[in-house]
Amino acid sequence: MNNNKNTSKIKIFASYISPHRRLFLIDMALSLLIALVDLAFPFVTRKTMQVLLPEQKYNVFFVIMAILLIAYILRAVFQYLVTVIGHGMGTLVEADMRRAVFTHMQSLSFSFFDHNRTGVLMTRVTNDLFEIVELAHHGPENLLTCTVTIFGAILILMFIQPILATVLIVMVPVLLLIGMKQRRSMQRANKEVKEKTGEINAAIESGISGIRTSKAFANEANEEEKFKKANEVFKGSRIKYYKAMGRFMGTTEAMVGMMQVAVIAVGGFLIMKGKMDYIDLITFTLYVSAFTTPVRKLIQFMEIYTQGMAGFERFLEIMQTKPEIMDSEDAMVLKDVEGSIEFDDVSFSYETGEQVLSHISLKIAPGESFALVGSSGSGKTTMCHLVPRFYDVTEGRVLIDHKDVRDITQESLRKNIGIIQQDVFLYAGTVMENIRYGRPDASDAEVVAAAKMARIHDEIIKMPEGYDTYVGERGVVLSGGQKQRISIARVFLKDPPILILDEATSALDSVTELKIQESLDTLSKGKTCIVIAHRLSTVKNVDKIAVVEDKRIVEQGSREELLARKGAYAALEEAQKLA
Repeated sequence: MNNNKNTSKIKIFASYISPHRRLFLIDMALSLLIALVDLAFPFVTRKTMQVLLPEQKYNVFFVIMAILLIAYILRAVFQYLVTVIGHGMGTLVEADMRRAVFTHMQSLSFSFFDHNRTGVLMTRVTNDLFEIVELAHHGPENLLTCTVTIFGAILILMFIQPILATVLIVMVPVLLLIGMKQRRSMQRANKEVKEKTGEINAAIESGISGIRTSKAFANEANEEEKFKKANEVFKGSRIKYYKAMGRFMGTTEAMVGMMQVAVIAVGGFLIMKGKMDYIDLITFTLYVSAFTTPVRKLIQFMEIYTQGMAGFERFLEIMQTKPEIMDSEDAMVLKDVEGSIEFDDVSFSYETGEQVLSHISLKIAPGESFALVGSSGSGKTTMCHLVPRFYDVTEGRVLIDHKDVRDITQESLRKNIGIIQQDVFLYAGTVMENIRYGRPDASDAEVVAAAKMARIHDEIIKMPEGYDTYVGERGVVLSGGQKQRISIARVFLKDPPILILDEATSALDSVTELKIQESLDTLSKGKTCIVIAHRLSTVKNVDKIAVVEDKRIVEQGSREELLARKGAYAALEEAQKLA
């Protein structure tokens, strides 16, 4: 089973080399020429000592020496090309894999990112693929040159002295078997190193991104202690790996040394018996050097293979992760959206089994504004996440224009929905780039128009570089209100028929909130709008309100109707002293 699994991995790995097969074949051809030069030198040396020098054919001797010199100069050129071309090909393979895993991660569902830390995922996209360059280049090259050199040397040595050649033939498999056994322990240790690298990167990412919070609470010492623990675990796994590598290298070097001693010992014995001369022993000694070089390369290959395949296995773990939410085969493209939304007896639970929504039913007419209010954790945001299908319902249906969202392509569904979230995320770019994210093909003039509607234009032009001002990591150089209004400008630019406003004005002061509310009122005209709000002052003018409590909708209707009932909504307004 393991052999089939490894064969499958090698086939997948080879599929990434295939697009660069021209470079691969050039690399292999040059490596073969290098191996042939290495094989030729001891054989030519033997002939010169046995024939040319004793027969005083000095002119021929110097011609052959000149040919050998040219051959070794060419070998140096070939080695240069192999290094440049081979590593270049490996870099292209690594880049293809990195692009593939990043693209695949973009297709994965929200639940995948709920369960995987950012630092760990970063490690899989970066560090885990570093050794792929070496494996893609040195792996096939070493296997080819080692195979040609070892078998070529054995054939020549069998011709020179079969008994001495047999000694080497017996020792090589023993050496390789010991190496394979040691490699398995190295592979396990290397995989652990990569896992711990992911954990320490996660600790670094968390420590840096949360630096302001840790400083605000004077908790730097706690962060240092958490990092210290992760660092100690990482250090332990590294030491464990190097111990395994030390055993591996030490054992194989001992075996290589034993091969050289065996050649001299057996060769000396054969000279004593008159079955071999000194020239053949010198030739054998040269071939043992040519022989042990590929053996060492095989040892090096095992280390490269161990490191590369450990990273490749973790790469495959992500690539073989299927998105939980996928388009059905006959999924339709959502066009000409009117904007009706319906929750038809919807229930939702996370993978843990924790139920978040229970038998939710409501209808929102096209162009209607609908507010969801209630205490934190009641399920309002989760309801909104079901509309663009960030998660799939556990029971029931969510419909847009009477179409189940599961029957609509995710791309067309989300292109028709604009979301302004409570937790604003800005990319580390310029103001212009962040607003244009709402519609990448928008012109500069359209971006400026969107910013004006979001009441942020006047502040942008006062910034050091205007619309080209760099906002920093997650928009750190901007105020909370500025970040919120830039996110609102994105949606103005996108201009979708359905809006979801999740505490869209939560980071704003009262004056700015009024301005933004006017902008949102303008933006939402003619659009279906779902508003999540804790401050009930922001939902006074919506068409309908639903109160969500304890996973259910406890009441819904217009504000006037709900106040007249003197139920849950009236109690909320009373609590906020708005009645």
